Amino acid sequence: MAELFKPELESILPNWTKGAPKHVKAFFTCRTGGVSSGPYGGPNGIMGLNLALHTGDVKSCVMMNRSIVTQCCPSEPKWLTQVHGTTVLCADDIDSAQSAPEADAQWTSTSGVVACVMTADCLPVFIADRSGRIVAAVHAGWRSLADGILQRTVEEVRRHCSDLKPAVWLGPRIGADAFEVGEDVREAMCQHLPEESVARAFKPAAAEGKFYADLGALAYAALESAGIDASDIADCGLSTYRDPKQFWSFRRDGERSGRHAALIWIDPKP
Repeated sequence: MAELFKPELESILPNWTKGAPKHVKAFFTCRTGGVSSGPYGGPNGIMGLNLALHTGDVKSCVMMNRSIVTQCCPSEPKWLTQVHGTTVLCADDIDSAQSAPEADAQWTSTSGVVACVMTADCLPVFIADRSGRIVAAVHAGWRSLADGILQRTVEEVRRHCSDLKPAVWLGPRIGADAFEVGEDVREAMCQHLPEESVARAFKPAAAEGKFYADLGALAYAALESAGIDASDIADCGLSTYRDPKQFWSFRRDGERSGRHAALIWIDPKP
């Protein structure tokens, strides 16, 4: 495995509560450290670490960026085609030589297998067992949050680790002061979350019928409904929308912007 901390590759490490899970490694990529340019570059238009093939970037640049990230991992990450759904896959079953399967979360209990999701405003979530037996990565946009992606992932992880001692990390996403949505989003959240939790996560915006939605608060509510205590959840609190130096933002930059990756695995050499 290559060195996780590369000086040219800016990344964010999870600030797990109650200490880091044993034998678990994870990081979230930032905007710079790659070879992409233009809207897929860094703040100055160069050296972008865009990791998505579907946003219009040059394919060879994206593949080089993925190669750079892979050098920080024990194996090639298991890339997904994310569709804002609730499908949860076992990363072990994903064949990197084939096309990326459609799913929005993946888990593994095999050391050296790297689970990952990509985001650019949606919420990345890491779930790990404190003994390092199982880990998961979740792409939690508002649609998948409303449909129960976090509850389903926790259920799947517990199915393979019944005595799970969870540690959860919420990564960078669009902040609660920038994510303006309509009544339809608030109503959708009420389908799987307690009404009082939804009420706390939405604040009225200036425009009639509009609200500011707090993805972090909604994730807390979803995880707690799945039996995870709030004390086991750490939140980095960073907003992709408010920090163009470190992050791309779909809402701020539009479709022609890069994507970050959230990667997690069990260390094969504890």
